Amino acid sequence: MRFTERLRTGAKVYSFEFYPPKTDEDTARLFTAAVELKKLGPDFVSVTNSSSGVAPYRTVALCGVLKAQLGLEVVAHLTCLAHTRAEIAEICDGLRKMGIDNILALRGDPHNVAPGGLRRDYSYASQLTADLKRLGGFALGGACYPEKHPEAPSLEADIARLKEKVDAGAEYLITQLFFDNSHYFNFLDKAAAAGISVPVLPGLMPLTGYRQMQNFTKMMRVEVPAALRGGIERWDGDKDGMFKFSVDYASRQARELLERGAPGLHLYTLNRSRAAMEILRNVRGAAAR
Repeated sequence: MRFTERLRTGAKVYSFEFYPPKTDEDTARLFTAAVELKKLGPDFVSVTNSSSGVAPYRTVALCGVLKAQLGLEVVAHLTCLAHTRAEIAEICDGLRKMGIDNILALRGDPHNVAPGGLRRDYSYASQLTADLKRLGGFALGGACYPEKHPEAPSLEADIARLKEKVDAGAEYLITQLFFDNSHYFNFLDKAAAAGISVPVLPGLMPLTGYRQMQNFTKMMRVEVPAALRGGIERWDGDKDGMFKFSVDYASRQARELLERGAPGLHLYTLNRSRAAMEILRNVRGAAAR
């Protein structure tokens, strides 16, 4: 089933994101988390991949297992920098055979592609989206960046590139994580002014430590508001205090987003369930009151 059908009804959509495990320990943690999160009835789970040539095949395999064994609706991430058009078609054939008909089309990070691994067939996610649209049979989504992609010269330039992706066939968008909701609403206004009208699912993840906060601000170039930074610094070293503070902060973010019209929530799990479960329970509990 294409989860975009639920989006069209106006019902709130809730989803979780996983990444393919690399070790036996990671695998056990992932499936423990997936079993727990399934109890919350997510509309879909997504499975990431890196930009390397082999990663999509691991993603396809994990998607198939999550769907076949757990009955979860799955969105497969698919990057294109390290693949030819023929390889993309082959990957899509594998997804179809597993009953996966939702794809998040991505360019991928060129820094993660092994030397000599870059292919010339694709330069942008919009090109991959157009090819997937021609192949047919998939509900297509794309990524977006409320604070702009790190490589973009400006948010306006980034949105212009995003419009190409939507025009090529992206039916919904999922945001990079952010910690200040004003970025999301400002992005929506500018995207609408550029003619982008597809649903935009906000991506959220609680920060769990000072080092993680430093990594996100350095790699993803997202703003960490003073209130969040202060709490992370205060609770650093106190695992329980840090967890409660981070979940409470993300839950407040989530409630405001939903109250102001966001079509749902996409929660980045890092293959763990506890924080995502608490956030979604907090949100649903508030909605029921």
